[in-house]
Amino acid sequence: MRPQTPVDKKLGEGIRVRLTNREKELLTERCRKEGYSNLSDFGRAKLLRKREIRRIEASQEFSELMGQMDFELNKIGVNLNQIAKKLNTYLGYQLDSEDKRTLNNSYETLRKCFELLQKYMDHIP
Repeated sequence: MRPQTPVDKKLGEGIRVRLTNREKELLTERCRKEGYSNLSDFGRAKLLRKREIRRIEASQEFSELMGQMDFELNKIGVNLNQIAKKLNTYLGYQLDSEDKRTLNNSYETLRKCFELLQKYMDHIP
């Protein structure tokens, strides 16, 4: 005979959820893909699972750098839009030396931004 389930572990309460046939099919498929034996286990796992929320404190230096980076990225966007407008407006427009210099500067700025972000990402646990 099977051992008796403790009172605090008994699953005696129920909840009814109304779904379309398609929604139930999708839910059942997802349940199967994630390895749950039935929809009840799947539902409990998804509804009652505690989400880990981590708060990351940003230093004043980091906040200032992100502000500068935001400004630089916005500037790059404006420059790229100006070049795109020239290319789309004038049939046969060729990039001039200033456009090429702007693109190279944009590339270098993006590379530096990425390196800076990577440096800070390496310190996040």
